Amino acid sequence: MESEQSSKEIKKPKLAVFKFASCDGCQLSLLNAEEDLVAIGEAVEISHFLEASSRFTSGPYDLTLVEGSITTPGDRIRIQEVRKQSRYLVTIGACATAGGIQALRNWGDHEEFQRMVYPHPEFLDTLATSTAISDHVQVDFELRGCPVNKDQLVELITDILHQRKPRFSRHSVCIECKRSGTVCVAVSRGIPCLGPITQAGCGGLCPGYDRGCYGCFGPAAQTNVSGLSNWLLKHDVSKTELVPLLRNFNADATPFREEGNRLSSEQDTEVE
Repeated sequence: MESEQSSKEIKKPKLAVFKFASCDGCQLSLLNAEEDLVAIGEAVEISHFLEASSRFTSGPYDLTLVEGSITTPGDRIRIQEVRKQSRYLVTIGACATAGGIQALRNWGDHEEFQRMVYPHPEFLDTLATSTAISDHVQVDFELRGCPVNKDQLVELITDILHQRKPRFSRHSVCIECKRSGTVCVAVSRGIPCLGPITQAGCGGLCPGYDRGCYGCFGPAAQTNVSGLSNWLLKHDVSKTELVPLLRNFNADATPFREEGNRLSSEQDTEVE
């Protein structure tokens, strides 16, 4: 009886972290959590986290964090297997939630890119697109950012382990600028800024250093991207500036993608 009780006490939830096409920055955010990571390590069995340890155990996993986008046929198969092994699957960062900076390939000539970069492109096996994890499997929660906010990441892990629904603010970066007393760079200096349409999470970092927000936390809830575009166009910001601003870290996020496509199409029509 005592041995049965003891085995129940030491059984911990299994945490796994998987990487797809990405720079590893979101995994590093977890490693940078330092003391909080130590506490997490005491509460869970870290079963698979190759950024931190070569030791791993097989699933199923209670919580799986996935960084990176799907860019190869092999990754498309692998994410299906990861999903099958995961009770909860959470995507972390812009690559996993919106295709990442590598989603710029979605608007280019994929084969031409390969020919220009690799001496033997015939050996490559890649997709013409970079897409979010949710385009391929069911995702239980998305944590935005490039990289993710380490405090939000720790909070999310804690919430899920305690069977609480994670809740994060969906308001825009402008709210964070107001709270910190940062003067609006778009109004005061005419700098193109995606703050009004970008989800909070960075603390208004870029406007705090006199530069425009470039949308690394993706679109805010119920955002009016075309409204901001039209306002910026009326204030001497060109479509040539706006399209690359929208096609950035979260280029394939639906509101940014649709507005970028609209502006690009109008640009092409004007040139003709």
